[in-house]
Amino acid sequence: MSKICIVGNSVAAPRTPEEAPLAGWGQFLAEFLTPYHEVRNYARDAMTLRTYFTDRLATLLNLLAPGDLVLINLGGVEQRIDNPLRYHGPREFKEFLYLYIDGIRAEGAFPVLVTPAARCAFTAGGEVADTRGEYPGLMREVAAETGTALVDLGAFTTGWLAELGPQRARHFFRWLDAGEHPRHPDGIIDSSHFNEAGGRAVARMVAIALHESRDLPPGLIDVNTLATAPEYPPVLTEFTVEKPEFALHSEMRTGAAPAVERPAPGQLTGAMQKFSGTAGAGTNYVLFFENGGYLGGTRVNAEGRWQWRRVLNWPAGDHLVQVVGYHPQGVTPLSTVAFTVRDSVEPPVVLGPREGALSGARPRFSGTAAAGVTKVMVLEGGRLIASAPVAEDGTWKVTHPHDWKPGTYTVEFVSVFSAIHSRPARLTLRVHGVPEGNWIRQSVSARAACSDACDHLPFSGGR
Repeated sequence: MSKICIVGNSVAAPRTPEEAPLAGWGQFLAEFLTPYHEVRNYARDAMTLRTYFTDRLATLLNLLAPGDLVLINLGGVEQRIDNPLRYHGPREFKEFLYLYIDGIRAEGAFPVLVTPAARCAFTAGGEVADTRGEYPGLMREVAAETGTALVDLGAFTTGWLAELGPQRARHFFRWLDAGEHPRHPDGIIDSSHFNEAGGRAVARMVAIALHESRDLPPGLIDVNTLATAPEYPPVLTEFTVEKPEFALHSEMRTGAAPAVERPAPGQLTGAMQKFSGTAGAGTNYVLFFENGGYLGGTRVNAEGRWQWRRVLNWPAGDHLVQVVGYHPQGVTPLSTVAFTVRDSVEPPVVLGPREGALSGARPRFSGTAAAGVTKVMVLEGGRLIASAPVAEDGTWKVTHPHDWKPGTYTVEFVSVFSAIHSRPARLTLRVHGVPEGNWIRQSVSARAACSDACDHLPFSGGR
């Protein structure tokens, strides 16, 4: 029996009934296979190319037999430039893919690159938002360069979501109102992970791509299982209240206005800002308006809590949203929340060291960042080497704990705000020190610079 192994992150990972409605697409792939093929799903939460390579890939390679398939569905976590343990720069990302491909082929198995699925996010104009950045493109490049089979799941799911549209797409994700599911009494807004219907629909897309691939052996997929397309929910508005404008203009009101906890008044937010808060006793629905137009609504649970996110991204600029509760005896008074959406952020200002200046072996970087920026990430040679928190006054500073070798370097600095980051600010740095080959260096060459427990960045090939 040949194996189809899945290496991926939480979007593909298998889920237990206790985790429902969360589901990974990998747990449904076996439904589409012909006999004598089995799925082994090794996808896990927060997995990256680097962590799987160092922790588990050798074990997988030992299990492979000629003719097996390995589906590599990574690239959804590695884009997190705000997280040093997860981020992979473009060069590092591609280099790891090359290593996976070489290792799998050496065992006589077939590597298959699977681009990350699109998220349930739509632009203000109603188009599917690109939230994966350059990583799907990097996988396509590696597939073309190495002649590796490709399942372009990013493209397939983008087309699928565009066909569904904003009002239906969320029904395939773990996106629930407060009180809608006992496992998520306060609701959950998860635009990345699928529910069972979504996971099965995406597994079907993967099965179709495997069946149609000219780079893989035939006979993997039972075509009869592909004959029936998944049913789509009807096109409904996101909201269940008829004539919602009544709630905005009614002169008769009862109870207390809903309280908004997030966003805070005047807060700078990203385009996918979630709202949350409380409502008074008896209020069972909360509605949202801007400039007299109805934006959406959400249920209120028995404890009076609610959360909501607009399916369409907020356009950049200032917003004033009115919030009103729906009550069996009528509607509540209005509350309002003002906030500002930012869809881009400026690079940080680097104050030290100055451009082209000489620095000691451990340069100290410092500067300022725009309002709302929480971190400044430091990269050298395309590798993330440090993270600097931004203080309340907008300043930041960081010293890397490893000595730098003498030479001239280009260092990049990136501002992080919400789920977006800036283009890099660049600095040319000259490091002063003992040259390579000097006796002072050679005299200590018998000893390693750091222990095996070193947590300093960047990853250099060990653990």
